[in-house]
Amino acid sequence: MAYRILADLVLTLHFCFVLFVVFGGLLVVRWRWITLLHLPAVFWGVLVECFGWACPLTTLENSLRGLGGQSGYMDGFIDYYISAILYAPISLQFRIILGLLLIGLNLLVYWYVFRRRFSPLSKME
Repeated sequence: MAYRILADLVLTLHFCFVLFVVFGGLLVVRWRWITLLHLPAVFWGVLVECFGWACPLTTLENSLRGLGGQSGYMDGFIDYYISAILYAPISLQFRIILGLLLIGLNLLVYWYVFRRRFSPLSKME
């Protein structure tokens, strides 16, 4: 029972990490120091998505589920849970598109943050 609870906690942490990778740039608009956490997270997220690497959180969750008598899943976190939501398998091409969209979204957010920070009007505040 304890292993199942731990596996669910890892799942929750993993989901929060994915949300932070995707939307964490919006937090940077308010708190610039989050850049130090967000940029490495985005880098890792893009590498995992585009190259199909195994995320350590997926491995940990599967191990805990196995110890708790449950079966893990073969694919990564995104494939397993997002596919279940969308009811469609995620191809390698779609994974790459997701990675590129992630990069594009974050470039837009960081462009806004740095433009605002270094604009002449920001010095008047």
